[in-house]
Amino acid sequence: MLKVLNGVKSSIEFIKELVLIVLVALLFTIFLISHNKIPTSSMVSTINEGDHVLTNMFPYYYRDPQYGEIVVFRHGDESWVKRVIGLPGDVIDIRDGQVYRNDVLLDESAYLDEGVTSEPLGANPISFPYTVPEAHYFLMGDNRFVSQDCRYLGAIPREDIYGKAWIKIYPFNEIGILK
Repeated sequence: MLKVLNGVKSSIEFIKELVLIVLVALLFTIFLISHNKIPTSSMVSTINEGDHVLTNMFPYYYRDPQYGEIVVFRHGDESWVKRVIGLPGDVIDIRDGQVYRNDVLLDESAYLDEGVTSEPLGANPISFPYTVPEAHYFLMGDNRFVSQDCRYLGAIPREDIYGKAWIKIYPFNEIGILK
C-alpha cells in the first residue's frame, strides 16, 4: 500500500512540475518573446518571405522604438514587420526616390539594395512632406517595390508596435541577430 501511495505522490509531483514548466513557457511567450513567420517579401533582403524570426517584446516595455530598428506591429488581425524611418514629430519627405528625414537625406545603404527607389507606387499614397503625428511612427519595408507601408497607410500608432524583430532563426544557415 505504501508503494502505491509513493507512486501516486511522485506522479502528482511530476504533473505539478510539468504544469509549472508549461505555465512559465506560456508567460515567457506572451510577455517577452514571440515567434513570427514572415508572410511577405516586404523586408527582402534583410528578411525573406518564409523566414522565421524571434520578436523581443521586452525593450518596448521601458522605451520607444528608435531609428532603424525592425519592429513588429499589429495591423488588423495580422502582425507586420517594418523598419522605423520616422519618430513622432519628424518630417518625412521622398524626393527623387530618396528618403529625407527633417530635410536630411537618409543613408539606407546598409539595408537597401543599390538603385532601389522609395517613391510610392500605385494608388493613393499619402502626401509628402509628411509630419509624423505624436505617438506614431513612420515605418517602411526594405523591399520598397512591394512593401505596403506608411507611404500608403500613414503613420502607425505606438500602441500597435509590440516588439523588436530580434533574431532570424530559420533558415538555419541564416541564423543571426537582425540589423
